[in-house]
Amino acid sequence: MKYVMIYETNPEKLSLAQAHFKAHRARLDEFHAKGTLLMAGPYQNPMEGALGVFTSREAAVEFIQGDPFVMNGVVKEPIVRAWNEVLS
Repeated sequence: MKYVMIYETNPEKLSLAQAHFKAHRARLDEFHAKGTLLMAGPYQNPMEGALGVFTSREAAVEFIQGDPFVMNGVVKEPIVRAWNEVLS
Protein backbone atom coordinates (compact mmCIF):
# COMPACT_ATOMS: atom_id res chain seq x y z
CA MET A 1 0.00 0.00 0.00
CA LYS A 2 1.25 3.46 -0.91
CA TYR A 3 -0.25 6.87 -0.16
CA VAL A 4 -0.77 9.59 -2.74
CA MET A 5 -0.66 13.24 -1.72
CA ILE A 6 -2.66 15.42 -4.09
CA TYR A 7 -2.07 19.16 -4.24
CA GLU A 8 -4.32 21.63 -6.01
CA THR A 9 -2.70 24.98 -6.78
CA ASN A 10 -4.31 28.03 -5.20
CA PRO A 11 -4.27 30.61 -8.03
CA GLU A 12 -4.81 33.44 -5.56
CA LYS A 13 -1.53 32.61 -3.78
CA LEU A 14 0.55 31.36 -6.72
CA SER A 15 2.70 34.48 -6.56
CA LEU A 16 4.09 33.15 -3.25
CA ALA A 17 5.40 29.93 -4.80
CA GLN A 18 8.73 31.33 -5.91
CA ALA A 19 9.47 32.77 -2.47
CA HIS A 20 8.84 29.40 -0.80
CA PHE A 21 10.14 27.03 -3.47
CA LYS A 22 13.63 26.56 -1.98
CA ALA A 23 12.20 25.48 1.40
CA HIS A 24 9.56 23.31 -0.31
CA ARG A 25 12.25 21.60 -2.39
CA ALA A 26 14.41 21.05 0.70
CA ARG A 27 11.45 19.31 2.38
CA LEU A 28 10.95 17.10 -0.70
CA ASP A 29 14.64 16.18 -0.65
CA GLU A 30 14.54 15.46 3.10
CA PHE A 31 11.62 13.03 2.84
CA HIS A 32 13.06 11.42 -0.29
CA ALA A 33 16.42 10.89 1.47
CA LYS A 34 14.58 9.21 4.39
CA GLY A 35 12.96 6.86 1.88
CA THR A 36 9.39 7.85 2.76
CA LEU A 37 8.74 9.96 -0.36
CA LEU A 38 9.13 7.81 -3.45
CA MET A 39 8.32 10.34 -6.14
CA ALA A 40 6.77 13.78 -6.49
CA GLY A 41 6.23 16.54 -8.97
CA PRO A 42 3.85 18.93 -10.66
CA TYR A 43 1.46 18.00 -13.40
CA GLN A 44 2.42 19.06 -16.93
CA ASN A 45 0.43 22.23 -16.28
CA PRO A 46 1.65 23.28 -12.81
CA MET A 47 -1.50 25.38 -12.38
CA GLU A 48 -3.37 22.07 -12.00
CA GLY A 49 -1.27 21.07 -9.00
CA ALA A 50 1.08 18.24 -8.11
CA LEU A 51 1.26 14.86 -6.45
CA GLY A 52 3.58 12.81 -4.31
CA VAL A 53 3.75 9.10 -3.52
CA PHE A 54 4.64 8.14 0.05
CA THR A 55 5.32 4.85 1.82
CA SER A 56 2.86 5.62 4.64
CA ARG A 57 -0.06 7.87 5.49
CA GLU A 58 1.91 9.18 8.47
CA ALA A 59 4.78 10.32 6.25
CA ALA A 60 2.41 12.07 3.84
CA VAL A 61 0.63 13.87 6.68
CA GLU A 62 3.94 14.85 8.30
CA PHE A 63 5.18 16.22 4.99
CA ILE A 64 2.02 18.25 4.42
CA GLN A 65 1.97 19.69 7.95
CA GLY A 66 5.41 21.25 7.50
CA ASP A 67 5.37 22.04 3.79
CA PRO A 68 5.93 25.76 3.16
CA PHE A 69 3.60 25.60 0.15
CA VAL A 70 0.75 24.42 2.38
CA MET A 71 1.65 26.68 5.30
CA ASN A 72 1.64 29.75 3.03
CA GLY A 73 -1.48 28.94 1.03
CA VAL A 74 0.17 28.12 -2.32
CA VAL A 75 -1.71 24.82 -2.14
CA LYS A 76 -5.43 24.52 -1.49
CA GLU A 77 -6.57 21.80 0.93
CA PRO A 78 -4.22 18.83 0.30
CA ILE A 79 -5.62 15.32 0.04
CA VAL A 80 -4.04 11.99 1.04
CA ARG A 81 -5.46 8.82 -0.47
CA ALA A 82 -4.50 5.18 -0.02
CA TRP A 83 -3.33 3.67 -3.31
CA ASN A 84 -3.01 0.00 -4.18
CA GLU A 85 0.09 -0.14 -6.34
CA VAL A 86 -0.16 -2.98 -8.86
CA LEU A 87 3.18 -2.63 -10.66
CA SER A 88 6.45 -1.69 -9.06
